[in-house]
Amino acid sequence: MKPTRLILSASAALALSACGTAENPSPPFGVEWGEEMREAQQQAKAPAIATPTPTPAPDPQVVQAREELGDKLEAIGEEFGGTLGIAVVDVDTGWSTGFNETALLPQQSVSKTWVTLTALTLAEQGLLNLDAPIRVSRDDLTLFHQPIRKEILRSGAVESAVGELIERAIQQSDNTANNAILQRVGGPRAVRAMLREQGLDGIRFGPGEKPMQAAIAGMEWDDSYSYENNFYDARDLVPDRVRKRAFEGYLADPVDGARPIAIARALAAIERGEVLSPKRAEEFLTIMSNTRSGPRRLKGGRSEGWVVSHKTGTGQFWNGQQSGYNDVGVLFAPDSSAYAVAVMIGVTKRPTIERMQMMQEVTRAVIAFHEALPGQGES
Repeated sequence: MKPTRLILSASAALALSACGTAENPSPPFGVEWGEEMREAQQQAKAPAIATPTPTPAPDPQVVQAREELGDKLEAIGEEFGGTLGIAVVDVDTGWSTGFNETALLPQQSVSKTWVTLTALTLAEQGLLNLDAPIRVSRDDLTLFHQPIRKEILRSGAVESAVGELIERAIQQSDNTANNAILQRVGGPRAVRAMLREQGLDGIRFGPGEKPMQAAIAGMEWDDSYSYENNFYDARDLVPDRVRKRAFEGYLADPVDGARPIAIARALAAIERGEVLSPKRAEEFLTIMSNTRSGPRRLKGGRSEGWVVSHKTGTGQFWNGQQSGYNDVGVLFAPDSSAYAVAVMIGVTKRPTIERMQMMQEVTRAVIAFHEALPGQGES
């Protein structure tokens, strides 16, 4: 299938021209948001991305397998409870199923997927050189998980190719590496423009890690928060009523929210070569197959011969609750069949081991579905 190409809209071109500039911090949630927040909100209002027409009159064995997978996901969702959303898309046919799959749920670091996708689409157009170096200095530090931080603090700055930063952002979920790529491609508006132009509806992209995480905690970003424990110390001083309002406001209308079915369909479109060229899509999914974070989430349920290309996301804690605990990706069977999967928990108090076990159950359910299809049991 001939891949589509991203044609930069006026907004995307404007964003690209501003590469390397810092985004203005956004005010905490619960107060009037700026233009960027409203723009991010509008993205999830459009209908979900169109999918290929399923093969007509499927084999009764296929129908039964699909029903059993739907029932299994329903049972997993009902047992786990809370704000869980699950979506599964058969990449070859476009058929999908899930549980609470249209709910708008926080992405957290899952959104790094769309930053990388923006960089790769620009690279395909000749507008971005993945081998070009980016200087990442102390001024570029963010917060939370950023393995590159030690290198920067030791030497003052790190020079790394865009492609290397992509691997850090996806495989290590490095916030500072991701932010460096985000600034190079033109900031949040460029990512939103890419999602819009590619028809990847139902996926929001927020204002960037620093202003968003500060707002979730009821604060405004300050660059000092990138150092030592300054962010945590400042957050501890925020009154409980402010934390509660900000945290619950974020969960009710997450600025980085996405629908599990929208993410699964986007990943399926990438695997089909409809967003990137087939070669570039393969490179992207290979990077995702080497993701180090979340080895006991979706990947923990795979069988021998299966490959999981995935991206995790994990949000902040408050009052015993965690916002956004996710894993999304493409599961490849030994025969190269592919299934796009998104498992997203909006907020939960369930122990981490139970969250991981639930995600592993989803992977096993997809594998059981594949093995139940005609011809899979034959030698």
